[in-house]
Amino acid sequence: MRYMVLLYNCDWSPEGSAEYAAKRDAVLDYVAMLRERGVFRGADPLQGAHAATTVRVRDGERLVTDGPFAESHEWLAGYFLLECRDLDEALELAAACPMASDAGVEVRPVRAVPGWYDPADRLREVLAE
Repeated sequence: MRYMVLLYNCDWSPEGSAEYAAKRDAVLDYVAMLRERGVFRGADPLQGAHAATTVRVRDGERLVTDGPFAESHEWLAGYFLLECRDLDEALELAAACPMASDAGVEVRPVRAVPGWYDPADRLREVLAE
């Protein structure tokens, strides 16, 4: 089953700093471990909430607002997509995430919707890269 590991409030040090390099290396080691276990399906960091743009459609009209969907002290900073045997494995791997020690990490099962996502399509995309 696929799980999203959502990362919140990851406050990275400025690029070029020793703290940034240490955290980056820890994340790269984490991704290497996920790959070795065969559970890694994808990951991306997101720019901060200041870079968000929200789109809503009301009465057929598009409304665009600078900023995140909701004002909050918590902001989505990135994700990992994992293929785990069960929730326990997903929780174990989320706890091993370097960001779990200083940020919020949320684990959610990905809902399977027939026809929405075909793993064979993704395999073809990867092979074409």
